[in-house]
Amino acid sequence: MDISQFDYELSDDLIAQKPTNPRDNSRLLNCIKENPEDLKFKDLPNLLNSGDVLVINNTKVIPSRLSGKKDTVNIQVTLHLKVKHNLWRAFIKPGRKCKVGECIIFKNKLKAKLIEKFVEGDVLLEFNKGDQNLLNEVHQQGEMPLPPYVKRKIKSDNDKKNYQTIFADQDGAVAAPTAGLHFTGNLIKKLQNKGILFAPITLHVGAGTFLPIKDNNILDHKMHKEWGSVSQITSDIINNAIANNKRIISVGTTSLRILETIAKNNNGKIKPWSGFTDLFIIPGFKFEIVNLLITNFHLPKSTLLMLVSAFHGQDNIFKKYEYAIRQKYRFFSYGDCCIFSRDNNK
Repeated sequence: MDISQFDYELSDDLIAQKPTNPRDNSRLLNCIKENPEDLKFKDLPNLLNSGDVLVINNTKVIPSRLSGKKDTVNIQVTLHLKVKHNLWRAFIKPGRKCKVGECIIFKNKLKAKLIEKFVEGDVLLEFNKGDQNLLNEVHQQGEMPLPPYVKRKIKSDNDKKNYQTIFADQDGAVAAPTAGLHFTGNLIKKLQNKGILFAPITLHVGAGTFLPIKDNNILDHKMHKEWGSVSQITSDIINNAIANNKRIISVGTTSLRILETIAKNNNGKIKPWSGFTDLFIIPGFKFEIVNLLITNFHLPKSTLLMLVSAFHGQDNIFKKYEYAIRQKYRFFSYGDCCIFSRDNNK
């Protein structure tokens, strides 16, 4: 399966540089039926039924981009995966200036020793502080790790609020689960009043989300790992809904990946779980749980574009993307979103 099958052209002026205000005024491309329908996200209650379940990701983005020095050289560090209490995998720039065994010095006596360099392009750092003490320093010193396609010269302090969903309460992500960015308190109340249920999961989104696939054959790609968990309460909500023929709506690809990871390992059932997932979803994947998917528009040649192609059908996805481009939808993290039905063949 060649990577070129998942490429498309997009004008830079369609890449959103800031979110819509208010958030639920963003556009929603309704792809539940065959013909796409142009809506606003605040119209979502009209598409759902009482008893349907919205599975949301409650991960919280940490300001994981740190500025340090190695001798007189400025070093930018972007944390992306916690390994142990004071060990993190990270991306560093310029990487050639740092060798294994050398230290990067940050503010407030925070230090990180470079332990290992990986072929994937990232490194392993050992900090002199760990767990909550390290997180406190990250919150104090760090900047929000906005995606590389957000190219505003001046990053606003508002990004610390804007690049965070209303559901965020579990520290650990270094990228936002962007489908959740469209929800507001008012919209949540309307959904609840209609009888729609909310089921939280946690998946700490990693910076690997933005890494391009380097292999021409996507089957050779090694998926990055992300840590997640699902509670007994959420498991009960989802299993109950399935037993009563209600729909499971995944808010974002992150929620979908964790649900399908658990189902794949438990004969199609959802059970309480915590651990790492590196599930790589491509066309041909058999979905067990999710009926509808709410998601933003994804980058060309990305693993997320492959995931939505697997879910809604590859031909269908590219037709909908072509339509969205013609209608000038806003793309990527701060952009508009769509709701997809599962391909009948899946």
